[in-house]
Amino acid sequence: MSAIHAHLKKLGITLPKAAAPVANYVPFVRTGGLLVVSGQIAFGPDGLMKGRLGLTMDIATGQQAARLCALNLIAQANVALDGDLDKITQVVRLGGFVNATADFEDIPHVINGASDLMVEVFGDKGRHARAAVACPNLPLGSAVEIDAMFEVK
Repeated sequence: MSAIHAHLKKLGITLPKAAAPVANYVPFVRTGGLLVVSGQIAFGPDGLMKGRLGLTMDIATGQQAARLCALNLIAQANVALDGDLDKITQVVRLGGFVNATADFEDIPHVINGASDLMVEVFGDKGRHARAAVACPNLPLGSAVEIDAMFEVK
């Protein structure tokens, strides 16, 4: 068992099954020392977390949705790396998209749900650059979508 998998177990985190793409793209691309994971939506054991921040969802619930996205990103990375998450040397970047009203300004706080999980799982290697933007709608009505770039060995 990899050190990261042991740490996930200690944290009580079970990775979900990596989702198949829903359109004409691949879930991840590995090139050189980079692993780029396509956007993952807020799908969890209870289904998809739908909603719009500033209208039907509060910040804390949005953070939970972002955390689900991050879990799905790690699940995709796990598949891409043949189950060896120890190959991740750095979480390089997260790109966060929040389904929000035009006047909702707490977008970074929502995406912190994903950023915090990356640091919780990978420690200092989980600290990353990031973008956090609002949009009027996301695929399937998801509250949040996040993509990622990892440095791998």
